[in-house]
Amino acid sequence: MATESTIPNPQDVASQGLPPVTASPETPSPAQQVDGEAAESFIAEKRIGERIKYLRLKKSMGLVELGRHTGLSASFLSQLETGRVVPTLRNLARIAMVFSKDLNYFFEPEPQTLFRVHRGKDRVRLPQTGVEDPAYFFESLGYMVPDRQLDPYFAEFLPPKAGREARAHQHVGCEFLYLLSGNLDLQHGETTYHIEVGDAVYFDATTIHSYRCSSQLPATALIVTLQQSGNHPNSARRTGLPPSPVTGRPRTGTPNPGAARLQRTATEGDKATAKPH
Repeated sequence: MATESTIPNPQDVASQGLPPVTASPETPSPAQQVDGEAAESFIAEKRIGERIKYLRLKKSMGLVELGRHTGLSASFLSQLETGRVVPTLRNLARIAMVFSKDLNYFFEPEPQTLFRVHRGKDRVRLPQTGVEDPAYFFESLGYMVPDRQLDPYFAEFLPPKAGREARAHQHVGCEFLYLLSGNLDLQHGETTYHIEVGDAVYFDATTIHSYRCSSQLPATALIVTLQQSGNHPNSARRTGLPPSPVTGRPRTGTPNPGAARLQRTATEGDKATAKPH
C-alpha cells in the first residue's frame, strides 16, 4: 500500500540530534570564455565570403546590383567577399534570399570534388587471365576511383606467336580503343578491322570481339570500357546473362572461360584492377 511521504519538521530533526536539512542550491559552473582567435578561425573555415562571391558571379551580378537587392552598400559587400568583415545573420539572410538559398548553404560542408592521381610507379601490370601464354598485359588506370562510371586501361599486345590465339569475349556497354604504337587486328563480330597508330575505335561491346597484334613489335593502346546497364536495360538480355547478385549489374558474357574478366570491388586507396575487355 502506498504511503504518503512527508517532509520532516526541522524541530523534530534537531530534537533527535540529527543535522539540520538545508537546501543545496546548484552552483553555476564558472563561465567559459570562447577564445577570439578560435572563433575567427571557425568563421574563416566556412568561407562565407567566397560562397557569396560564387553566387554573385554565377548570376553575372555586380556588387552594385547585389547592393540594390539587399540594401547593403557595394563597399560593404566587397569586404564581406574578401573576409574583412563578418556578416550578421540578418544581412546574410538578405543575401541568401536574393539567390534563393537557405542560410544553411553558407555553413554546410562544401562537397569534395572527385580528383585522383594514379602514379605510373604505383600501377600493377597484369597478364591476360585464363591462359598459360598471355597475348597481352594490362594496367588499370582508374583503380583508385570508387564507384567509377568507366574503366580506363593501358594495354600491351604481344607480337604474334605460333599457337597463340585471340580469345573472343563480350561484355555489357561500350568500349573505346586508341592505338598508341604498333598494329592491331580487332575482330568485331564476323568482321576484322586493321588498326594503325593514331586510329581510334568506338564499338558496342555486347558484340563478341577480340584483339591480335599484327606487328613485329608489341602494340600498345589506351582502352576505356563503359558500363551502360543502367541506361540500357536490355543489354543484359543481349548477353544472355542475369544481373550480378553482388553489384546489380549485368554479368560479363564470356564465350570462352579463358576470357573471363578479372574483377574486384574497387575502394578508395585499394589497388583493385580489372581486365580490359
